[in-house]
Amino acid sequence: MVRILAIVGMPGSGKSVVASYFKNMGFPIIHFGEIIIRELERRKLPITPNNEQIVREEIRRQHGMDVCAQMALPLIKLQILEHQLVIVDGLYSFKEYKTLKKEFNDDLLVLAIFTPKSIRYERLTLRQERPLTLVEAEKRDYMEIEKIEKGGPIAIADLTIINDSNQSHLYQKIEEVLARLSLELFL
Repeated sequence: MVRILAIVGMPGSGKSVVASYFKNMGFPIIHFGEIIIRELERRKLPITPNNEQIVREEIRRQHGMDVCAQMALPLIKLQILEHQLVIVDGLYSFKEYKTLKKEFNDDLLVLAIFTPKSIRYERLTLRQERPLTLVEAEKRDYMEIEKIEKGGPIAIADLTIINDSNQSHLYQKIEEVLARLSLELFL
């Protein structure tokens, strides 16, 4: 039975929109990115994409590629006690995936949000929070694939949503995932 749904995807794919949708449905969200944000705040550093990258890479060098998953495990376990489904937003590395899979086995389902690069880059340049230039977007893609092992969780995903249209179309696809999950939750 699926108890944890981990959302994966490249920058600009729509992961945050999907996570917000699930949150509005009443599901608890565990944001791996918040671990990095809290560390930036602790260090009194401005929250910028560059600082996030520096801190993310540093703590992974010091504590392993699955540090965010390890730090989130107690939160996930706590939420499972109170909710039928817990959403993990921002699973990045393959090591994080393996940590969650080892801990939760069949209770974990990975949902990849795939969006063509040209659409993602356009979204990243237009977004209100932390916009990127086209050059920065491409650089971030390479960094996340090469240094963070982000491709593994996307490639091994159990479900994939193609997000190449508008938000209402994305919501429709999320509803299809929820319908499938509700069947599995109540089997």
